[in-house]
Amino acid sequence: MLDAANTDETLLEVNNIEVIYNHVILVLKGVSLSVPKGGITALMGGNGAGKTTTLKAISNLLRSERGEVTKGTITYRGNDTSELNPSDMVRRGVIQVMEGRHCFEHLTVEENLLTGAYTRKDGKGAVNADLEMVYNYFPRLKERRKSQAGYTSGGEQQMVAMGRALMSRPETVLLDEPSMGLAPQLVEQIFEIVKSINEKEGVSFLLAEQNTNMALRYSHYGYILESGRVVMDGPAADLRENPDVKEFYLGVSDDGRKSFRDVRSYRRRKRWLS
Repeated sequence: MLDAANTDETLLEVNNIEVIYNHVILVLKGVSLSVPKGGITALMGGNGAGKTTTLKAISNLLRSERGEVTKGTITYRGNDTSELNPSDMVRRGVIQVMEGRHCFEHLTVEENLLTGAYTRKDGKGAVNADLEMVYNYFPRLKERRKSQAGYTSGGEQQMVAMGRALMSRPETVLLDEPSMGLAPQLVEQIFEIVKSINEKEGVSFLLAEQNTNMALRYSHYGYILESGRVVMDGPAADLRENPDVKEFYLGVSDDGRKSFRDVRSYRRRKRWLS
């Protein structure tokens, strides 16, 4: 388990935002969170809770899906980001790794990684040095660097997506569901790499993840979303010991392990919001 990030500097501040799709569908209902410099912050909750929408609101990818932030503010390093496009966010050091391991399937692994450096202006030498850094974190990608990305495994494609983000020299990575569809051993490997990148490169992470147990093991602070609202937040160590989190998200209660399906939803809402 990680200790709390020892920094008082806040990079990202999301303040009471609401998000609507197609002018009618209210998805986020007053979400607030912050990401400190050098921290790993987890955004947890079930499918449909609003995790991906929150990340897309931050990276300004909502407009491509007919979504918009209708209330609240999002700032990065104290500056409002509402008028920026996604490429502006990348230049400011914020990049999103999309859910589903999106790669350019017809390009090789190495060509995919190099697309991440497209916005950089610091020369070929610096880019090549960072390519070696990525290969140090993901040795498997070095072995497969000449392979067409579309023919690599799901785990390798997740590594490609993360490595491509690193090639942009980010300050903050928005990482969406890195464990989705991966074997447990690979999931732990991915999270260990996230931890290592955080510690060695100083990259901050906002991590959206359904696997609450893994997210709380590797994060410093966590937020739990339900139906577009933050229903609980706190240091990851405290959330791991919280009885409600243990029962409803970690599957453990004072009566032993429980199935989430055995708990009526109205009772769950009542306990969160009381």
